Amino acid sequence: MLWTAAGAVTLGFLIALELTARHYGLPGPLTTQVKEVVFPPKSGFLLYGAMALMMVVLTRRERFLAAGVALGIDAVLLLARWATGTGLHGGHPFGNGALWVVLGCGVIALTRRTGPERLLLLKGVGLALLLVAGRKTGDTWLLITAKARPLVLDPYLAVADRALGDPSWVAGRMLKATGPLGAHFLDLVYGQLAVAAVVVSLYGLRNVAAERRFPRHHLVRTFLVIGLLGPGIYMIFPVVGPIFAYGTGIDHWQPDGLWTHTPATEHWMVGDFWPNTPPPLTDPHAIPFDELTPRNCMPSLHTAWAAAIFIHSRRGPRVLRWAGTFWLIATLAATLGFGWHYGTDLVAGVVFTLTIEAALRAQARGWDRSATHLVTYGTAIFTALLLSYRYIPMDMALRPWLYGPLILLAMGSVIYGYLRTTRAWERRDISLPTQRQPEPEPAPARAT
Repeated sequence: MLWTAAGAVTLGFLIALELTARHYGLPGPLTTQVKEVVFPPKSGFLLYGAMALMMVVLTRRERFLAAGVALGIDAVLLLARWATGTGLHGGHPFGNGALWVVLGCGVIALTRRTGPERLLLLKGVGLALLLVAGRKTGDTWLLITAKARPLVLDPYLAVADRALGDPSWVAGRMLKATGPLGAHFLDLVYGQLAVAAVVVSLYGLRNVAAERRFPRHHLVRTFLVIGLLGPGIYMIFPVVGPIFAYGTGIDHWQPDGLWTHTPATEHWMVGDFWPNTPPPLTDPHAIPFDELTPRNCMPSLHTAWAAAIFIHSRRGPRVLRWAGTFWLIATLAATLGFGWHYGTDLVAGVVFTLTIEAALRAQARGWDRSATHLVTYGTAIFTALLLSYRYIPMDMALRPWLYGPLILLAMGSVIYGYLRTTRAWERRDISLPTQRQPEPEPAPARAT
């Protein structure tokens, strides 16, 4: 019943988002997903990642069969497009096969499986479709934010960022100094964050096929909730980022061969300041911006997702821990270096993730007082950060010696609270099964 209710709520949300997108003259998440059944998909790597997540419920033989069918379908469709001259139209040459296999497994679950096996396979299919739907939902949300929020609050964050030393300006100059090689490398890391999440998720779900059940908590849950709640904050605190508000936009990176087909935004900028010179320190106010650039900065969801990957990679082997650390550092460097985010966005993103992760872990293991305190504290710190950025940015800029350490201390206190609380949970969970159970009393001897 819980899975049925969750599915009904998810479907209702997607339908509502579809209708909202159509109100603004945009394709909704359901429309774009249905198109990828036949047309070249925009997210080929993600579709195969979603199929890989679904395959955690399959046996080894079934996994080879599913992968072979997906690759075969993609090969046939690619040959058909080449023969008919239809082309890819900006999509990937692969990915349809993976989506077909996921949908086919859903049909098999309903028609050929029964009982717990049907439920397990449906959970795997649902997990894959949720990952893909989450990506499509996020894309639609970004378009809606641009249409619904004509004014942006970038000047507030640019002023507040003075307390942190203008990290986006510093990182932008450093990345520019590395030339096209460094820019393309970080662009690859930044763009394939979902693939990294799939790799860490596969490790966390590695025992599903043997145990025939999913763990109580895993990375995909955190990923989806971050993607669900984050765009709501975008609507409350719309920000386009320093490269757009204070720079020439995507045109800045086109000499390096990046994003050459993106519309120009130069005529909307406050001035050409990023990344060479911080803008003048003046009282901030909301500024108008175009109806195409997403208001997707506050909080930084790439930072939030990379932090979630880092957290869940801690339970893996050394190579996975190194990979999680690398992806977090590279993502932070890319978000700042490309001018997508201010430093204040990253701080908010870390607090956002830890609060969500704590809430989901508490929901999976059972709420207690420590969980309530941690989630309440994280929510309060996140709210305080947003209110500070909005209402006292000038004070923050004029007193960086005070507010800079305070911002970092607030983030650090949430990190410390999360580590302290979750480690206590782990010690308690480990000790429970090892507690010695009282020996049963021997039965009285029967009189002869």
